[in-house]
Amino acid sequence: MVYQPAAGARDLLPLDVAKKRWIEDRLQQVFHRWGYHRIITSTLERMDTLMAGEAIQRQMVIQLQNAEDDELGLRPELTASIARTVVTRMAGVTYPQRLYYNANVFRRTWQSKHNSQQEFYQAGVELLGTGGLLANAEVLLLVADCLAALGLKGWHLILGEAGITRSLLSAFPVNLQDTVRSAIAHLDRITIDTLPLSDNLRERARIMLDLRGKSTDVLQKVSSLDLDNEQQEAVNNLKSLVELLESEKNFPLILDLSLIQTIDYYTGIVFEVVSDTESQAQVLGRGGRYDQLLGLYHPQGENIPGIGFVLNIEDLYQLLLSTQQLPQTTPASNWLVVPETPNADASAFAYAQKLRDSTHLVRVEMDLGGRDADAIREYARDRSIAQIAWIKPDGSPTIEPLR
Repeated sequence: MVYQPAAGARDLLPLDVAKKRWIEDRLQQVFHRWGYHRIITSTLERMDTLMAGEAIQRQMVIQLQNAEDDELGLRPELTASIARTVVTRMAGVTYPQRLYYNANVFRRTWQSKHNSQQEFYQAGVELLGTGGLLANAEVLLLVADCLAALGLKGWHLILGEAGITRSLLSAFPVNLQDTVRSAIAHLDRITIDTLPLSDNLRERARIMLDLRGKSTDVLQKVSSLDLDNEQQEAVNNLKSLVELLESEKNFPLILDLSLIQTIDYYTGIVFEVVSDTESQAQVLGRGGRYDQLLGLYHPQGENIPGIGFVLNIEDLYQLLLSTQQLPQTTPASNWLVVPETPNADASAFAYAQKLRDSTHLVRVEMDLGGRDADAIREYARDRSIAQIAWIKPDGSPTIEPLR
């Protein structure tokens, strides 16, 4: 029906936009202060680009076809698009590259209700071309700075390490590794207890289920797993990161080495930003290190290390609604300019432009005729306009404050 939006689509009215922009503007200010630059990639991507990192299932992509019968899709996330852009369009740049985005993404949630939302808004960063402790710490501290800029309290960061977790899984028989991984990801003790495992491996799996909580306790438990040199080095690197983060006062950190993302391109730390102010914990964003993803897009297969995160604007929006921080009304105009007579129209437009040329943002409306003076004043008061400028044919104004 012509008067209804498409299934899964929705419209944002001016007040909705004002609230959304309030969030995005504060995040953008933080990104700028940390030296990040905005990148805008194509909404449309080739399906092989979107699928290369196995970041999302094919059936979740809203697919299209062009005249050449190429398989195209609306981007379901931004990391793949940015990876493609960097290796193909930014060859020869100096690293590290600090990039941020603020964009819409599209996902088909085929198992959900009819008309469920398919368009989402995200903001996030990608730090490319460098690895190590300081890069990891920068991204996690940047997350904290973003949430502080929004005035959010009652959140914590769940930190895992995909490389360590994947390495610990290698001790299990190959034919059981996926099952053990799934059981750990879903905290499924029953499956662990019923799998055909030796006593040592079953105990190892049980310990991996419990690698969550206070950082000192988790690091102590994982060190009891008879690690090889490479595994121990990864644990030591994680310990250094945790110590650096916890040197920052009140950094709300939970270490969780059972955190296994469904996305396989993560190679190092992985994390989720979780709000615990509601009765049920809500994931506000997530991210991690991916040191082999860009090689999938590079013409010569060259790997470029990267780490990033995404924040979900809708989830932040819903959380902030209860705090009364978001705008409660659309921004009011500062001026209503009214030509007193028809031959004052040109002078009124000139006066309005003079006001708009201020170095500060000044919202100026023109009265478009058809109302008497009382109706004009009533309109201005209804719209919370600060003052009216009544303009004579010679351009001279009579200023009437309304507040």
